[in-house]
Amino acid sequence: MAEEKINVIIIEDDEDAANIYKQFTDEIERFHVVATASTGEQALQILKVIQPQLLLLDVFLPDMNGIDLLREIRKQYRGIDVILITAANDTKTVSEAIHGGAFGYLVKPVIVDKLIATLREYEVFRGQLRKESVVNQEKIDVYFRKSRQPAAAPESPKMTYPKGIDKHTLKLVRAATQEMVGSQSADELSRMVGISYSTMRRYLEYLVSLEEIEVEIIYGSVGRPERKYKRAAK
Repeated sequence: MAEEKINVIIIEDDEDAANIYKQFTDEIERFHVVATASTGEQALQILKVIQPQLLLLDVFLPDMNGIDLLREIRKQYRGIDVILITAANDTKTVSEAIHGGAFGYLVKPVIVDKLIATLREYEVFRGQLRKESVVNQEKIDVYFRKSRQPAAAPESPKMTYPKGIDKHTLKLVRAATQEMVGSQSADELSRMVGISYSTMRRYLEYLVSLEEIEVEIIYGSVGRPERKYKRAAK
């Protein structure tokens, strides 16, 4: 049986976050991001043309609540799986996501390693269901509890980095974060190091995933909330 391609649509109104999710998702073999949408309405229009295997869905969208969108998708496209990626960590939203049949729930700021582990867990889960026509009670219990743990990464004597992360640039970014006083934006740090904003944002989010720095969400009076970074508390 040929290996199944896992097509993904990202529904996220933060363009930078969507680009980060796309970058790391596309790096996993068999996963392919086929489209992104910044609103619920855009997502529904795209789904009329293409139905992927998986959606990465934010809860806070400009035109509707992601949980409501999840319910609508469940009515129209029952075969699509959903992983929620959101800043919402209240029990009501989490409960509604479970009742809506979401496969996973990741709280922002997303740790990249956790995103990758969840996608790999989904890949294993889908592969098992696809290759087995009959399962026993024990496996059914595992599927319903989602109690599977991602396998530990193999030990390696040589440090490896994700695609798009260069050790020399990472060293420069790390040095800049060590000089931070309070919190600073990716734009401020990119000017300090002399690299592009998008490159700096990618390296900062990688350091967030390693818990070396932390993200602060700054809400202004108008416009999109700003992400600022600071050294992680020891």
